Amino acid sequence: MDEAIIQVEALVKVFAGKREVRALDGLSLAIPPGGVYGLLGPNGAGKTTLIRVLATLLPPDGGSARVAGLDVRHHPAEVRARIGLAGQSAAVDEVLTGQENVEMVGRLYGLSRAQAHRRATEVLARIRLVDAADRQVRTYSGGMRRRLDLAASLVGRPQVLFLDEPTAGLDPASRHDLWALIGELVDTGTTVLLTTQYLEEADRLADRIAVIDHGRLIGDGTPDQLKDRVGGAVLELNVPDDDRARALWALRATGAEDPADDRHHGKLVVPAPDGAATLAEALRRLDAAGVVPQDVTLRKPTLDDVFLALTGHRATTPNGNGHDTHGGVDRRSPQQPERAIR
Repeated sequence: MDEAIIQVEALVKVFAGKREVRALDGLSLAIPPGGVYGLLGPNGAGKTTLIRVLATLLPPDGGSARVAGLDVRHHPAEVRARIGLAGQSAAVDEVLTGQENVEMVGRLYGLSRAQAHRRATEVLARIRLVDAADRQVRTYSGGMRRRLDLAASLVGRPQVLFLDEPTAGLDPASRHDLWALIGELVDTGTTVLLTTQYLEEADRLADRIAVIDHGRLIGDGTPDQLKDRVGGAVLELNVPDDDRARALWALRATGAEDPADDRHHGKLVVPAPDGAATLAEALRRLDAAGVVPQDVTLRKPTLDDVFLALTGHRATTPNGNGHDTHGGVDRRSPQQPERAIR
């Protein structure tokens, strides 16, 4: 395999406060060059912290991290010259035009005025914003602002592009537009490290996926490899709350792996390696226990099943404010607000 373009070894990041939080707790990853590498995990798992350490926005407290062969602690300026970053919210100046925003970032990369203008024009064409290039950003839609933020992250021709939940809060059409653009970037040789709460997005875009929780790696592989860990099929059942304990006992008696109790969605989820045979055995055991399911489904596993099996609960999805919640509780880690730093 090619030498890793991102190498993380025993990485630690601690946030001090009333309660010390180990956002990264000995995390190790090796990401090959090219393609899209997805990061999944619950809110507060350490995904954004990892991005910020790799982008030199936060110093690590232990371990090491290298991007494009450069140590992020000892060579931050050289690392920044080789990366692009688009964070969870578009870091653009609403008063400036789209062209002026991208040119400004180009100048921060050290390009001359003429080079910044030429490069800004190129990336705006690539991102399909030429028609709006001379308009103030305050007139842009949310999807256009995200595309402009992506254009700014590309002006320096990065070897590695960090995308931290780039489509959170976007409508489906804008999300699909960004997916297509990310695919075009990868085709030109850029390595993309993507965090997302949309499992469909990870399944579609990522060549490999890492699942992290509490700052540690708990799963890694291609989407298909991770799904294979759940089993060939999945049995999903709805049972009355009063019967839940008896149902769990009966399902464990089938000999299958422990069923996951997905209370947030009101379901019991059981790996079904033998497909219909597992279904028949589960129904026989439930009947013997006096439990009548309200609904039963046998289906192929998804990344959501992987997430549930590895972390103990379903993935969250962004709410209307662009923040992530689970069960109505915002579980973001106590990190500093995202800054417009490239």
